[in-house]
Amino acid sequence: MRSSPTPAHLEVPPIPDPALTPAQLSARSGLSVPTLHYYEREGLIVSARTSGNQRRYARETLRRLAFIRAAVRVGVPLAEIREALSTLPGERTPTAADWVRLSGSWRAELDARIATLQRLRDDLSGCISCGCLSLGRCALFNPDDQYAQSHPAGTTLLDGGGG
Repeated sequence: MRSSPTPAHLEVPPIPDPALTPAQLSARSGLSVPTLHYYEREGLIVSARTSGNQRRYARETLRRLAFIRAAVRVGVPLAEIREALSTLPGERTPTAADWVRLSGSWRAELDARIATLQRLRDDLSGCISCGCLSLGRCALFNPDDQYAQSHPAGTTLLDGGGG
């Protein structure tokens, strides 16, 4: 019986030399083994398999994980990280130049998030003593006094009312 060749997109990469076990990669990266497996399922990292079907990772995976962790830390969703990594030729490890290019594409969104969080922080201190959702100045819970349009009598946070 003759086996058919494995399609190129399903080929298992060769075991790198030297290779890291999941436990070794976990210890070096600071990520748990289940997180490594999750990242692999999500297509963020790849492993090779031994003849005993055990995962092995190339040492370059450490740099890829550092890239992923930095992006996650600043709030980039995994889907965007995966998309960014897919732009690298041959699934190679990101370089410093790659980080500059890819992180630059996230900058505008991060700046918008920062501005939103700063507004929320500033508005929060004014809302703590207010409690009235019908006030036009309540930008945190009632931007543009939207609640007053449907509830002219207003309500307070304490009586369970809210928009």
